[in-house]
Amino acid sequence: MDTQKTYTIGELARDFDVTTRTIRFYEDQGLLSPKRRGQTRIYSPADRTTLKLILRGKRLGFSLAESRDLIFMYRPARDNREQLEALIGKITEKRAQLEQQLTDIRILQGELDDAEARARQAMENLENDHV
Repeated sequence: MDTQKTYTIGELARDFDVTTRTIRFYEDQGLLSPKRRGQTRIYSPADRTTLKLILRGKRLGFSLAESRDLIFMYRPARDNREQLEALIGKITEKRAQLEQQLTDIRILQGELDDAEARARQAMENLENDHV
């Protein structure tokens, strides 16, 4: 008898605060593969872990394809050096993208400050001209 804990789609949706539609989307993408009991989807602990990793990857800014690649690299009971190196590489890429975005935001903030200062000066000049 299999005593391994299983999960319904509703349980996973509640546990991870996602919709059942989101979970079915990940199924359609081949990332989750629940068993069926009639019309009911039965998810394994491995499916639950995969969903957790997908959502973590999403929070880290990974695309679904990037998360899929990293997840599919995992091989239980083996040296997962390749997977870990790929993860470190993706993290490095994301960090560089974020640093560039921060730089771009700072530049844009400076440009907005300059534009605002010029507009305020122009308003002041208009008010002084009408006095």
